[in-house]
Amino acid sequence: MELSGAQKQIDPVADSSDSPMEPLQKISRQCRQCIVSGEKLPLSKMVRFVIGPDNTVVPDIKGNLPGRGIWLSADRISIKTACRRNLFARAARRSVRVNEDLADQVEALLVRRCTELLALARRAGQAVCGYMKVEACLRSGDVAYLLGASDASESGRKKLGGIALETARIEILQRGELGLAFGRDAVVHGALASGGLAESFAESAARLTGIRRWPENEEKNERK
Repeated sequence: MELSGAQKQIDPVADSSDSPMEPLQKISRQCRQCIVSGEKLPLSKMVRFVIGPDNTVVPDIKGNLPGRGIWLSADRISIKTACRRNLFARAARRSVRVNEDLADQVEALLVRRCTELLALARRAGQAVCGYMKVEACLRSGDVAYLLGASDASESGRKKLGGIALETARIEILQRGELGLAFGRDAVVHGALASGGLAESFAESAARLTGIRRWPENEEKNERK
Protein backbone atom coordinates (compact mmCIF):
# COMPACT_ATOMS: atom_id res chain seq x y z
CA MET A 1 0.00 0.00 0.00
CA GLU A 2 1.36 3.41 -0.97
CA LEU A 3 1.64 5.77 1.99
CA SER A 4 0.40 9.31 1.71
CA GLY A 5 2.74 12.25 2.19
CA ALA A 6 1.31 12.88 5.65
CA GLN A 7 1.96 9.29 6.68
CA LYS A 8 5.54 9.43 5.43
CA GLN A 9 6.33 12.58 7.38
CA ILE A 10 8.79 12.18 10.24
CA ASP A 11 7.81 14.13 13.32
CA PRO A 12 10.27 15.86 15.65
CA VAL A 13 11.70 14.49 18.89
CA ALA A 14 8.85 15.86 20.96
CA ASP A 15 5.39 16.25 19.48
CA SER A 16 3.56 19.47 20.19
CA SER A 17 0.03 18.10 20.45
CA ASP A 18 -2.07 19.71 23.14
CA SER A 19 -4.81 17.07 22.88
CA PRO A 20 -4.79 13.29 23.53
CA MET A 21 -3.29 11.21 20.76
CA GLU A 22 -5.04 8.49 18.84
CA PRO A 23 -4.27 4.95 20.10
CA LEU A 24 -0.77 3.97 19.03
CA GLN A 25 -1.91 1.01 16.93
CA LYS A 26 -3.97 3.38 14.74
CA ILE A 27 -0.97 5.47 13.79
CA SER A 28 1.73 2.80 13.69
CA ARG A 29 3.00 4.06 10.30
CA GLN A 30 4.11 7.34 11.85
CA CYS A 31 7.57 7.74 13.31
CA ARG A 32 9.21 9.73 16.08
CA GLN A 33 12.81 10.42 16.97
CA CYS A 34 14.28 8.88 20.10
CA ILE A 35 15.76 11.56 22.35
CA VAL A 36 18.66 9.24 23.25
CA SER A 37 19.79 7.69 19.97
CA GLY A 38 18.35 10.21 17.53
CA GLU A 39 16.99 7.27 15.54
CA LYS A 40 13.59 7.64 13.86
CA LEU A 41 11.42 4.62 14.65
CA PRO A 42 7.79 3.51 14.23
CA LEU A 43 5.63 4.29 17.25
CA SER A 44 5.17 0.55 17.78
CA LYS A 45 8.84 0.40 18.82
CA MET A 46 8.77 3.40 21.14
CA VAL A 47 7.38 4.61 24.46
CA ARG A 48 5.80 8.04 24.85
CA PHE A 49 6.27 10.22 27.92
CA VAL A 50 4.61 13.47 28.95
CA ILE A 51 5.32 16.01 31.66
CA GLY A 52 2.65 16.02 34.36
CA PRO A 53 1.19 19.08 36.11
CA ASP A 54 3.79 18.70 38.87
CA ASN A 55 6.63 18.58 36.29
CA THR A 56 7.08 14.83 36.77
CA VAL A 57 7.92 12.63 33.78
CA VAL A 58 4.94 10.32 33.22
CA PRO A 59 4.98 7.22 30.96
CA ASP A 60 2.13 7.26 28.45
CA ILE A 61 1.83 3.58 27.52
CA LYS A 62 -1.46 3.93 25.64
CA GLY A 63 -0.37 7.13 23.93
CA ASN A 64 -3.49 9.07 24.89
CA LEU A 65 -2.38 11.49 27.62
CA PRO A 66 -2.57 15.20 26.80
CA GLY A 67 0.55 17.25 26.46
CA ARG A 68 3.75 17.45 24.49
CA GLY A 69 5.07 13.95 23.86
CA ILE A 70 8.66 12.88 24.45
CA TRP A 71 9.69 9.64 22.76
CA LEU A 72 12.19 6.93 23.64
CA SER A 73 13.10 3.62 22.04
CA ALA A 74 11.32 0.83 23.89
CA ASP A 75 14.33 -0.47 25.78
CA ARG A 76 15.60 -0.20 29.33
CA ILE A 77 18.95 1.22 28.29
CA SER A 78 17.38 4.23 26.59
CA ILE A 79 15.22 5.05 29.60
CA LYS A 80 18.12 4.83 32.03
CA THR A 81 20.35 6.86 29.72
CA ALA A 82 17.71 9.59 29.34
CA CYS A 83 17.39 9.79 33.12
CA ARG A 84 21.14 9.87 33.72
CA ARG A 85 21.85 12.53 31.08
CA ASN A 86 18.88 14.73 31.97
CA LEU A 87 17.50 14.38 28.43
CA PHE A 88 13.86 14.67 29.47
CA ALA A 89 14.48 18.22 30.68
CA ARG A 90 16.30 19.07 27.47
CA ALA A 91 13.43 17.75 25.33
CA ALA A 92 10.81 19.50 27.50
CA ARG A 93 12.86 22.70 27.59
CA ARG A 94 12.30 23.09 31.32
CA SER A 95 13.20 21.51 34.63
CA VAL A 96 11.44 18.19 35.27
CA ARG A 97 11.30 15.55 37.98
CA VAL A 98 12.29 12.00 37.03
CA ASN A 99 11.60 9.04 39.30
CA GLU A 100 14.65 6.87 39.89
CA ASP A 101 12.64 3.75 39.11
CA LEU A 102 11.20 5.07 35.85
CA ALA A 103 12.30 1.98 33.87
CA ASP A 104 10.64 -0.31 36.41
CA GLN A 105 7.53 1.87 36.30
CA VAL A 106 7.33 1.50 32.52
CA GLU A 107 7.83 -2.26 32.82
CA ALA A 108 4.98 -2.57 35.33
CA LEU A 109 2.65 -0.51 33.14
CA LEU A 110 3.45 -2.62 30.08
CA VAL A 111 2.86 -5.83 32.02
CA ARG A 112 -0.52 -4.47 33.11
CA ARG A 113 -1.32 -3.46 29.54
CA CYS A 114 -0.47 -6.95 28.26
CA THR A 115 -2.55 -8.71 30.91
CA GLU A 116 -5.49 -6.37 30.29
CA LEU A 117 -5.41 -7.08 26.55
CA LEU A 118 -5.21 -10.83 27.17
CA ALA A 119 -8.14 -10.63 29.59
CA LEU A 120 -10.18 -8.79 26.97
CA ALA A 121 -9.28 -11.42 24.39
CA ARG A 122 -10.29 -14.20 26.79
CA ARG A 123 -13.66 -12.61 27.44
CA ALA A 124 -14.16 -12.20 23.69
CA GLY A 125 -13.43 -15.88 23.13
CA GLN A 126 -10.16 -15.09 21.33
CA ALA A 127 -7.72 -16.50 23.91
CA VAL A 128 -7.48 -19.84 25.72
CA CYS A 129 -5.07 -21.40 28.20
CA GLY A 130 -4.15 -24.88 29.29
CA TYR A 131 -2.25 -27.53 27.37
CA MET A 132 -5.23 -29.42 25.93
CA LYS A 133 -7.16 -26.33 24.81
CA VAL A 134 -4.06 -24.78 23.26
CA GLU A 135 -3.20 -28.02 21.49
CA ALA A 136 -6.72 -28.23 20.04
CA CYS A 137 -6.49 -24.66 18.75
CA LEU A 138 -3.09 -25.31 17.20
CA ARG A 139 -4.37 -28.40 15.39
CA SER A 140 -7.33 -26.40 14.07
CA GLY A 141 -4.98 -23.72 12.77
CA ASP A 142 -6.78 -20.92 14.62
CA VAL A 143 -3.78 -19.49 16.49
CA ALA A 144 -2.01 -16.23 15.70
CA TYR A 145 0.32 -16.34 18.72
CA LEU A 146 1.39 -19.16 21.01
CA LEU A 147 1.90 -17.89 24.56
CA GLY A 148 4.35 -19.37 27.02
CA ALA A 149 5.33 -18.40 30.54
CA SER A 150 8.84 -16.93 30.58
CA ASP A 151 9.59 -18.50 33.97
CA ALA A 152 8.39 -22.00 33.05
CA SER A 153 10.89 -24.80 32.55
CA GLU A 154 12.41 -25.13 29.11
CA SER A 155 10.82 -28.54 28.65
CA GLY A 156 7.43 -27.10 29.59
CA ARG A 157 7.71 -24.21 27.14
CA LYS A 158 8.76 -26.55 24.31
CA LYS A 159 6.03 -29.09 25.01
CA LEU A 160 3.86 -27.86 22.14
CA GLY A 161 6.76 -27.19 19.78
CA GLY A 162 6.08 -30.17 17.57
CA ILE A 163 2.72 -28.84 16.39
CA ALA A 164 3.54 -25.12 16.50
CA LEU A 165 6.56 -24.92 14.22
CA GLU A 166 5.19 -22.03 12.16
CA THR A 167 3.28 -20.23 14.88
CA ALA A 168 4.72 -17.03 16.34
CA ARG A 169 5.65 -17.38 19.99
CA ILE A 170 5.44 -14.76 22.71
CA GLU A 171 7.14 -15.69 25.98
CA ILE A 172 7.35 -12.41 27.84
CA LEU A 173 4.88 -12.80 30.73
CA GLN A 174 5.49 -14.93 33.80
CA ARG A 175 3.17 -17.71 35.00
CA GLY A 176 1.47 -15.52 37.57
CA GLU A 177 1.00 -12.68 35.08
CA LEU A 178 -0.55 -15.00 32.51
CA GLY A 179 -2.67 -16.46 35.28
CA LEU A 180 -3.96 -13.00 36.16
CA ALA A 181 -5.15 -12.50 32.59
CA PHE A 182 -6.94 -15.85 32.53
CA GLY A 183 -8.36 -15.72 36.06
CA ARG A 184 -6.06 -18.43 37.42
CA ASP A 185 -3.17 -18.62 39.85
CA ALA A 186 -0.68 -19.55 37.14
CA VAL A 187 -0.67 -20.38 33.42
CA VAL A 188 2.12 -21.91 31.34
CA HIS A 189 0.48 -22.33 27.92
CA GLY A 190 -1.87 -19.98 26.09
CA ALA A 191 -3.07 -19.28 22.57
CA LEU A 192 -4.34 -16.08 20.98
CA ALA A 193 -6.52 -15.98 17.86
CA SER A 194 -5.93 -13.44 15.12
CA GLY A 195 -7.56 -10.02 15.35
CA GLY A 196 -7.09 -6.51 16.63
CA LEU A 197 -6.58 -7.58 20.25
CA ALA A 198 -3.89 -10.05 19.20
CA GLU A 199 -1.98 -7.40 17.29
CA SER A 200 -2.28 -4.87 20.13
CA PHE A 201 -1.01 -7.51 22.55
CA ALA A 202 1.90 -8.43 20.29
CA GLU A 203 2.87 -4.76 19.97
CA SER A 204 2.82 -4.22 23.74
CA ALA A 205 4.72 -7.48 24.29
CA ALA A 206 7.41 -6.36 21.85
CA ARG A 207 7.87 -3.14 23.82
CA LEU A 208 7.99 -5.09 27.06
CA THR A 209 10.74 -7.35 25.70
CA GLY A 210 13.18 -4.44 25.63
CA ILE A 211 12.01 -2.99 28.94
CA ARG A 212 11.90 -6.10 31.15
CA ARG A 213 14.64 -6.55 33.71
CA TRP A 214 16.29 -9.38 31.77
CA PRO A 215 19.92 -10.15 32.70
CA GLU A 216 21.02 -9.20 29.18
CA ASN A 217 19.28 -5.83 29.41
CA GLU A 218 20.98 -5.11 32.72
CA GLU A 219 24.38 -6.18 31.36
CA LYS A 220 24.01 -3.89 28.33
CA ASN A 221 23.10 -1.03 30.64
CA GLU A 222 26.21 -1.61 32.71
CA ARG A 223 28.37 -1.44 29.58
CA LYS A 224 26.65 1.75 28.33
